[in-house]
Amino acid sequence: MASKINTGFTVIPSQKYRRSNRRSSDFSNTLDSEAQPLSTLGSFKALPLEVFQIILKYLSGLLFKRCTLLLPTKERLKYIHKILTETLTAGWDDLECHRVYNFLCELTNLSRKMQAVVCNKPGSSRKLELRIRLFCRNVLLDHWSQRSDSAFWLTRILKPWPMVNQARLLYIIFGPISPQDGQVFWQKMIEGPTDESSLKGLAEAIKLLYDTGTKEWTADDVISLVDELSVVPREWLLENNARLLILSGNSICFTFMASKAVNGRATELARLVVFLALVCEKELYCMDWAVKMMQKVCKVFNTPIERNNFLQSVANAFACVIMEMLQSIMSGDRDEDDRSFLNLFHLVHAQANFHKEVLYLTMGSVSS
Repeated sequence: MASKINTGFTVIPSQKYRRSNRRSSDFSNTLDSEAQPLSTLGSFKALPLEVFQIILKYLSGLLFKRCTLLLPTKERLKYIHKILTETLTAGWDDLECHRVYNFLCELTNLSRKMQAVVCNKPGSSRKLELRIRLFCRNVLLDHWSQRSDSAFWLTRILKPWPMVNQARLLYIIFGPISPQDGQVFWQKMIEGPTDESSLKGLAEAIKLLYDTGTKEWTADDVISLVDELSVVPREWLLENNARLLILSGNSICFTFMASKAVNGRATELARLVVFLALVCEKELYCMDWAVKMMQKVCKVFNTPIERNNFLQSVANAFACVIMEMLQSIMSGDRDEDDRSFLNLFHLVHAQANFHKEVLYLTMGSVSS
């Protein structure tokens, strides 16, 4: 089980250097950009926040608007949001916060809306997906200063659902969005290699659940969630899966790989090593990180025969993936910007640099 695997691993993929004064008597005129911060509360700014909130309860809509503030709506909402986040659940225990979440779900029909998007085909309810994303991020998750608070609310969102639905919700809330219409970009991980910005949100969410030490998430839970995520909405390109693991950090990456090792998925693990090396080559990470990660995973295998078979599988996987890319290019399956050819170019260099680091490692141990 992944939770029983030693995840102590200190090496991180460090990045190489890249190659290469007049005032009007009109009240409304006090709203020029420099005066806004000073005139926000007017005489009320001398009052304690608690007293100011009591006063607000007795004001009409219009007066509330003016007291809060002679500012554009966007800025006024920021202030209201600040009051709520500083007072609504400050100092409350988890049970009380849980009741707040249940109240919000009932008030907004959040559970019913989530049910609709996780049970339907991805992208079939695009506007509803976006509403759920914005509500969860803007109301429940993004404004907390403590990671443990964010982890609490993310747990409330995910835990009522089966693992497959948790992965779908995680993608809806933190996955990439289309630059054209701002909707959830479901095909991003399937169509081709993606970039760090598309995966950063998902990686941060995974780290949040793994690192905060909440009792509701074991290492096995998080690793299973990562595994399930990699097939949302269909199986990802392995390069994108490798990039997500690197961004998620050493512990998660190692635990994910070690889980495959102890479950007899050495061939699958070997291909993953190839794409970890490819991402390191593309992003100019030091290749010795990938080699040391492989070395640490080797120790998970029980016998020398299993370790040797795994190392042979890694060498074979490099050859197989190179041939697959080459055959795709020779069959005429080339995109207009020659991304397929460029990917092969990077992979050949990744193989050379990977094996160079292996030689350094082995010859260094021999000479010592």
